Amino acid sequence: MDYELWWLLGIPVFFGLGWIAARVDIKHLISESRTLPRGYFKGLNFLLNDQPDKAIDAFIEIVKHDPETADMHFALGNLFRRRGEIERAIRVHQNLLSRPDLPQEQQAHAQYELGMDYLKAGLLDRAEETFNKLLDTQYGAQARRALLEIFQREKEWERAIESARGLQESGAGARQKEIAQFYCELAQDALVKMNSDEAMALLDKAVQADRNNVRATILIGDAQLAKGDIEGALVTWRRVEQQSVPHVALVAQRLMDGYRAVGRPQEGVNLLRSYLAEASSFDLVEVVFKAVIELDGVEAARALVSEELRRNPTLLGLDKLLEARLMDAPAHIWEELSTVKNLVHGYTQKMSRYQCSHCGFKARQYYWQCPGCSRWETYPPRRTEELNVMN
Repeated sequence: MDYELWWLLGIPVFFGLGWIAARVDIKHLISESRTLPRGYFKGLNFLLNDQPDKAIDAFIEIVKHDPETADMHFALGNLFRRRGEIERAIRVHQNLLSRPDLPQEQQAHAQYELGMDYLKAGLLDRAEETFNKLLDTQYGAQARRALLEIFQREKEWERAIESARGLQESGAGARQKEIAQFYCELAQDALVKMNSDEAMALLDKAVQADRNNVRATILIGDAQLAKGDIEGALVTWRRVEQQSVPHVALVAQRLMDGYRAVGRPQEGVNLLRSYLAEASSFDLVEVVFKAVIELDGVEAARALVSEELRRNPTLLGLDKLLEARLMDAPAHIWEELSTVKNLVHGYTQKMSRYQCSHCGFKARQYYWQCPGCSRWETYPPRRTEELNVMN
């Protein structure tokens, strides 16, 4: 009985202590909020209402009255950079770095933000110098990512490889696909300079980095062709099917030219038609269509595109069928067919684009690195209309 009475008496005591603690916390919070400048809340409200111009004006007033507020300088600098006022952002972050009382952690933060300003402004040399100072700080991973972007912009592929490996070793995620692409870039430069042996050595490293890299396989075939080994190139290009069936469209013309060079064009057509049955593609149809006209005549080519149009009804296919019809159309309907063909062709020109799966950037030609977002291997090897039909 005494035990239960003791607990009943203790309840009001505990409640009172909790009330006192809450009052103390509330008073502390109120006192802290009163010390914040009024402009801070105004600026925050403008930001929440998506009014960055008014937010900047409010934050500038705070900085004028309290120039020691480092956090406000960071907010202001970032707002300037987002608006494209890079010179003002640079001045804000340089002013922060010039303060002798700035803690080391905030110095590194200011250094990083300054590097991002330089990067946004296109001052790549200054950005690189700034990020190099951060490699041994808490901003090391962010600095390496920025350096990797710089080296790619400058097409310094060897330094990009070194930077990507540094990111991997720091635990910032795998970069094998990118490293393989960097080796492919170096190999492509070597092929342009007619140095096929160097290209083969670089492509071997690309394959070691990413065994499923389709581009490396295609370039190995190109290097073999440059050395005069046509049969070897054909064998290599045929391996693309094992890596990615849709990508065979990218080597279709190479294969057809190769089989013509060794005197076996019909074998090439048969191979490409088997690919077409497995993975239809407008680019593949284009190559087979021309080859069939050359070997089997217009009627066989028309039958080919008619069959493909039934399997995959697209305007791109219709455009190709009209082209085949025009080749032997009677004179009395030729002009009418030609008008329809021109109308369809004009429309399909806008649709026959490759599209980045990450940012949506469209291009007439196929890119391994998207010109819009700079990501690698984001272009499906099919035209946009074909992808829309498939989806």
